[in-house]
Amino acid sequence: MRHGISTYNVLRRVQGHCDESNLTEEGRVAASKVGVTLQGLPFAAAYSSPLQRAKETAELIMANLGDSAPASGLQFTDLLKEINLAEWEGLEFDAIAEQDPERYRIWRDRPHTLTMVQDTPSGPVEFFPVVDLYEQAKTFWQKVIPNHDGDTILVVAHSAINRALISTAIGLDVTGYKSFYQANCGINVINFSGGWDQPAQLESVNQVTHLGNPFPAFRGKHGGIRMLLVRHGETDWNRQKKFQGQIDVPLNPEGRSQSGRAAAFLKDVPIDRAVTSPMLRPKETAEIILSGRNLTLELDDNLKEISHGLWEGKLESEIEEIYATELDQWKRSPHLVQMPEGENLDQVWERAIAAWQAIVASTPVTPGQVTTVMVVAHDAINKAILCHLIGFGPDAFWTFKQGNGSVSVIDYAGGATAQPLLQSINITSHLSAGVLDQTAAGAL
Repeated sequence: MRHGISTYNVLRRVQGHCDESNLTEEGRVAASKVGVTLQGLPFAAAYSSPLQRAKETAELIMANLGDSAPASGLQFTDLLKEINLAEWEGLEFDAIAEQDPERYRIWRDRPHTLTMVQDTPSGPVEFFPVVDLYEQAKTFWQKVIPNHDGDTILVVAHSAINRALISTAIGLDVTGYKSFYQANCGINVINFSGGWDQPAQLESVNQVTHLGNPFPAFRGKHGGIRMLLVRHGETDWNRQKKFQGQIDVPLNPEGRSQSGRAAAFLKDVPIDRAVTSPMLRPKETAEIILSGRNLTLELDDNLKEISHGLWEGKLESEIEEIYATELDQWKRSPHLVQMPEGENLDQVWERAIAAWQAIVASTPVTPGQVTTVMVVAHDAINKAILCHLIGFGPDAFWTFKQGNGSVSVIDYAGGATAQPLLQSINITSHLSAGVLDQTAAGAL
């Protein structure tokens, strides 16, 4: 997670390696809330940046963890320090934009190409801050993950290094630096099922519900589009781990309850447009969320779930008896699987992305205002959309987790042609206590 709000955050000053910034009272309160929120998780270790804004955040979290605090205490490492922006540290962002406009544009639009110069004992040295930061993040994972097989660990750091940690965990290169946002005291959950060099799963990104708001504030002075991507509520087949695909299975009572809780979670969020897959389970989810709102629900066939063909209606154990090789490949390399009499992921990618792009492009934007659009779809469709937004193809299908009734937030500051910013991914805090996704881990 990222540290609490600091004095330099308030002043809109560049922090980087500078250690003059410390937590505000608001930041200290938020850090304590994080500790309370994480109570009950069995932390085997806790790591923190040594910079005081992160150090104090980590100490406050540890003080509020209770029995969940690791016996080994808090460990500090320079590998979690913030990005080194040596020439700008301590300066206000507005002043940099005015005094160093060309490099500020590079930082805004192509940050991985920005260079800086730092004085060293052997003389000035030019370096690439973002590129170096990614190497720093890789080194952290390489050193830490092998020591914690099967463990849960706590990592407290900063905005830029967290982006690099998330990116390197899933194999996203430096060009994706601006894909994810990190709010002060936002919580991320990353699952490593293999070694540090095996792509991880993003269970959730940038949860802030514990701080009193459903999502981070929209980032953009001139308005734009906020997209809410929702997965349908639970069905009996989700619970039974039976492949659904394009068989029109309705919500079960838990799925309707999840949809109602999503409606309550979004009750204060303005929704200006809503689009859903026409299948029963997402359509009913959308209708429950929109209950009481004067809004016409649009249907889009391209948002239908993947067609599993002859696998549909079968339990995983039944499929294994006939298609053992294909099922194993689906788990390891799903992009190579052609569903018998069904689809492959290339086909799913093509129509899911076409639907998403058409919705974004056709959403009107009023200058200075934010237009909010809700899209309700399915596990495979949502995964395809999220992967596409960071430049990933079907081979990265398992990167994002999507729980039944979960909400993800993607912002386009300025409108449809802007670079999408993944604000929060797979929020499930409205469905169960804590930060972990506890929805059914059933088949698609």
